[in-house]
Amino acid sequence: MTLIKWRPRREWDPFAVVEHLQNQINRAFNSSLAEWPTTAGWGTAFPAADVYQDKDNVIVTAEVPGLAEKDVDLSITGNTLTLKGEKKHESEAREENYHRLERSYGSFQRVIELPVEVNAEKAKAKLTNGVLTVTLPKSEAVKPKQITVDVK
Repeated sequence: MTLIKWRPRREWDPFAVVEHLQNQINRAFNSSLAEWPTTAGWGTAFPAADVYQDKDNVIVTAEVPGLAEKDVDLSITGNTLTLKGEKKHESEAREENYHRLERSYGSFQRVIELPVEVNAEKAKAKLTNGVLTVTLPKSEAVKPKQITVDVK
């Protein structure tokens, strides 16, 4: 037999109901926001991108399968790189003839914050086999400088 602690019955408290609802809403908004879609149509940020740096450059690689150079627009403002584009539906078949339509189409925009200040004038971009590679030279102000020490 399980014993249950007896509690005196209390009056209905409307504020307790509101507080319970508020706690549930807070818990929902504090859950992992990584699971929420960041662009319409895609469950994760599109295009998927890697950002890394070497001694002289910041390199951004992004997967943009099925896109041509004319479909991608790049811009640099301050220390942010913006990738914009549109993935067009090229099929002649009408949608009611499809059995499954999983690939996403439409416009996209991805803003990537760069780790250091870059020289936008010397940036280069290359699109090969659906992978966009953007090479951004670091600005002279953030490059490490070698200082020689004279010992006397």
